[in-house]
Amino acid sequence: MATSPSGLLVVTQDDEGRRFLQFGWLGASQSVVWPGFPLRLESDYTRAMVAALAFVEEPRRILVVGVGGGAIPMFLRAVLPQAHIDAVDIHPEVLEVARRYFGFREDAALHSHVADARRFLETPGLPYDAILLDAFDPRGIPPVLATREFLLATRARLAPGGVVVGNVLRHPSRRNSSMAPTWKESFAQLHAFTVEESFNQVLVGLPDTGKRSRAELNTRAERLSREWGVPFNLRTRLPRRYHGSPPSRRGA
Repeated sequence: MATSPSGLLVVTQDDEGRRFLQFGWLGASQSVVWPGFPLRLESDYTRAMVAALAFVEEPRRILVVGVGGGAIPMFLRAVLPQAHIDAVDIHPEVLEVARRYFGFREDAALHSHVADARRFLETPGLPYDAILLDAFDPRGIPPVLATREFLLATRARLAPGGVVVGNVLRHPSRRNSSMAPTWKESFAQLHAFTVEESFNQVLVGLPDTGKRSRAELNTRAERLSREWGVPFNLRTRLPRRYHGSPPSRRGA
């Protein structure tokens, strides 16, 4: 256990060796990791988020906002060894827990930063091909990360052809649980799907109106599945265009 300004950080392990990070004893699981096996993404929403990279021709620079146990940045480091990955978390205690209990390791390609995400994005720097937003506190998405201004700041840091991917909630009792309208106002087009058997929804914001054909996305997803050697099918995780109505419960 450890503490952060968000409260108690609780690490548990099941009989199969999976480790879980949660905020407080009664909080929802924030991260699930098999230490030493970065390709084994246990949470369906994490598989959905990385599948969104099929929208990007060649992801060379990636930003992950919200580290948790480090499942997503460690996965990306394993499957994209030539990419530059920045992982940002506002709480140094979270990064320390990720290193100590979940096998999170920085190196020449994977860099961690203790920083406010909005300030980090607004600091001049090279653009990103993909920005993945997965930052939560015990009550939900932090208010400062749930605004149109923040989403426009992420959009402004994209390289041509880039994409912003966000893990949001659909639970009516959780703060900032209706994010799709804000995303739709912030991006030229929006794709979305509901994650199975959870209150998560993954949103994919694109800064341009250029159409990505389903066939093109499927072909790219199948190629990534082969190249990455992942134990799940990226093609089945691809979201559909968001038109303002709830997506299918089973997703794409």
